Amino acid sequence: MAQPPNQPPQGGFGAPQDPPPGGGFGAPQTPPPPQGPPAGAPQPGYGYPQQPAQQPGPYNSGPYASGPYGQPQQPGPYGQQPGYGYPQPQFPGAPGTPPGGSGSRNPFKGKPALVVGAAVAALLVIGGTVWAVSGDDGKKDKKPVAKQTDDPKPDSSGGAPVNPGDGSGDGGDDPENLNEGRQAGESKVLWYKEAPDAPGSGADAPGMWITDRTAVKAAYKELSAYNVGDGKPTWETIAFPQEICSVTTEKTADDKVVIAYKSGKSDRAKCNQLQLVDLNSGEKGWKAEVADGDLFDSALSIEMSLTGNTLMVGRSQSGTAYDVRTGKKLFDAKKYGDAPCFPSAFAGGERLIQVASCGAGGDNAHDEVRELDPKTGKAKWTYAYEKGWRVERTFSVDPLVVYATKEEDGDKKSWNIAAFTAAGKLRSQVAVDEDFDPGCGWAILARDLQGCQGVTVEGDTLYLPTKATTGANEIVAISLDNGKERWRESSPVEESMVPMKVENGKLVAYVEPSYDSGGQVVALPLTGSSHKPAKLMQNPQGVADIESSFFSKAIDWVDGRFYISTTRLTGNDESKEKLMLAYGK
Repeated sequence: MAQPPNQPPQGGFGAPQDPPPGGGFGAPQTPPPPQGPPAGAPQPGYGYPQQPAQQPGPYNSGPYASGPYGQPQQPGPYGQQPGYGYPQPQFPGAPGTPPGGSGSRNPFKGKPALVVGAAVAALLVIGGTVWAVSGDDGKKDKKPVAKQTDDPKPDSSGGAPVNPGDGSGDGGDDPENLNEGRQAGESKVLWYKEAPDAPGSGADAPGMWITDRTAVKAAYKELSAYNVGDGKPTWETIAFPQEICSVTTEKTADDKVVIAYKSGKSDRAKCNQLQLVDLNSGEKGWKAEVADGDLFDSALSIEMSLTGNTLMVGRSQSGTAYDVRTGKKLFDAKKYGDAPCFPSAFAGGERLIQVASCGAGGDNAHDEVRELDPKTGKAKWTYAYEKGWRVERTFSVDPLVVYATKEEDGDKKSWNIAAFTAAGKLRSQVAVDEDFDPGCGWAILARDLQGCQGVTVEGDTLYLPTKATTGANEIVAISLDNGKERWRESSPVEESMVPMKVENGKLVAYVEPSYDSGGQVVALPLTGSSHKPAKLMQNPQGVADIESSFFSKAIDWVDGRFYISTTRLTGNDESKEKLMLAYGK
C-alpha cells in the first residue's frame, strides 16, 4: 500500500481539538480553514481528528458489516468485554474506501449498512433442552483432527469430564447425546443447558461469567450457576420479579456482578432495579433503585460498567456512580459547560471513560471524551471532537482506543480509530487500509461503548479481524504508537477467525464453525517471524449446527475450556433452544 502522507492536514475544520487551557472542559476552538493533503494522499474525512505526521486520516465507508459477536449489553475483559464476544448484535459505522489517487488498498470497503438485531435473532432455531450429555471417544479408525499445543496449557486440575446424561441434574431426561459420533481429536461437550421459557417476541440473555469453579448465565428473568466441570447447579437459580434488562459484563475482583431488572411489565417500565450477586455462592447483596435524571433523562434503559469498586450506571443524559461493595451513592455525572454537554455513555475497566454529547442541534454540536476519577467523578482530562463526529465505541480503555464516525453524503461514513495517551492526548490513528469486522453489537439510538467483542488490545498493540469476503479472513496486529500494521495472519480455514484474549504470550482466537466442521480455538504467537495459529481445541462436527446457531452470542476460553452461550432467546416454543454449552478435552 502507498505510504501515508508526510504532512497530514493541520487543524482541518471538524478535527478534534485539545481543550483550551483553563477553560470549561475542552470546549472546541474555532479551527482554521481546512488544508488539503498532499496530492495523491488519502483524503481524510471532513473534520477528522488530527494526528501526528505519517498518519492518514479516516476513510469513507458504510457501517461495519456487524459480526455475530454482539449481545445486548456490553463487552467483557479483553478488548473490554466479558466472555469474549458477547453483548449486542451489529456495529454501525465502519471502514471505508479512501478517495482515488492514494494508490493504496481499499481499507474499509463501503457497503450498505447491515442492521441485524433481536428481530433477526428471534428467527433462529437454536436447539434443545437438557443439561448434561454422554458419549464415547469416537471411532478409533479416524485420524485426530486436533493437536495439543504446549502453550497456553489447559488446566487439568478439574479432573475427568463428567457426562452423566442420565437426567440427574436440573434438566430432566436427556433426549440428546451431543457427543455421539465424536471423532478422535475432537473436544467433548462437557455439558449443556436448555434455555428457559421466554415470550414469543424473545428475550435478552445478557452476560456470561466464568470463575475458577462456576459458570453463571443470565436469561430472561433468571440467573443460574453451573459447575464448570460437570454442569451441575452450584447454587439455586435466582428468579427475578421482572425481566433482566442490563448487567455488568465484567465482575468485581471478588467475583460479584450487578444485575438490573425492570420495575414492571408495561412498555413504560424502567430498567432501574439493581441487585448485587455473588457468582460463587449465589448470595444476594445490596439492592438499589436508580432514580430518573432531569426531564428527558429517564432510566427506561441503562448501561452499567465497573471500574475498581465503582459501579457506573448510565442513563440517556447522565450517570450515577455507586460503591459496588455497599450500594452507597458516590457521585452523579451531570451536564456541564456552556454548550451544554450531556453525559451519554460510559466505559469501565481499568479506567472510567465518559462520552458526552455537546451543543445538540447547534453550530457547536460535538462529542467530548473524558476520563473521570472513579471515586469522585472529577474529570482528569477532556478531549473534544469537532462537529459531525460521533464517538461510537471504545475498543479498550487502558490504553484508550476510540472508534468514531462521521456521516457523509449518501449512506457513507468517515471513520477514525484513535489511540490516546494516559493524559488524554492523541497518540496515533489507525492507518491500515483494510475492511475490519470487530464484531460489534447493535446500538442505534444508545451508544454501547463496550459492545465490540471481536477486538483485543494488549500492551501497545491493537488486534482487529478483517471481514471475510471470498475466503479466509485475517487478524491484523496494529501498533498503537504509530497506527501502522505490525503483522497479519490468515484464518486456518475458510471461516472467520476473531481474537478473544492474550494469554501466556499468545493471542487466543476463535475460529467459527462451518457446515462440516465445528469451531476451533487457536493460539497465535505474538513475537517471531511466524504467527501461524496452532490449534488448542477442535469442537465436534456433530455439534457444529448448534454452535453456529448462536447468532448473538458470548464466548470465552478459561482454564482450557471453551464456553459459548446465546445472548438472545428466540421465544420459539417449537424449538429446543439451548442456552449454553461447555467444551473440554
